[in-house]
Amino acid sequence: MAVALLVLLGAMLGLIGSIGLLRLRSFYDRVHAPTLSTTLGIGSILAASMLFFSVAQSRLVIHEILIAIFMVITTPVTLMLLTRAALHRDRAEANPEAPPPLQARKAEAER
Repeated sequence: MAVALLVLLGAMLGLIGSIGLLRLRSFYDRVHAPTLSTTLGIGSILAASMLFFSVAQSRLVIHEILIAIFMVITTPVTLMLLTRAALHRDRAEANPEAPPPLQARKAEAER
């Protein structure tokens, strides 16, 4: 029962991330939904896998922890690299959707 609930939770989080990817308007909005939900969703599915195979094999199965570590490390790094590349491109093209540089925001806040 717990395995089914964890798999369902992971699937729902993946679905929510996919819907967020389709529904949000700009790239900067869209990049967050799949990243956050994928990390949580994959964590739920990995926990379900660990639980299922630990019970089925009558021993502790923890090799999924390695997958979880790679996901926790690579997903935010990928998010940052994609966002910075898009931000650099949008600022070079003078795209109005691009957030202003930090110095410009500080100067505007001081006014």
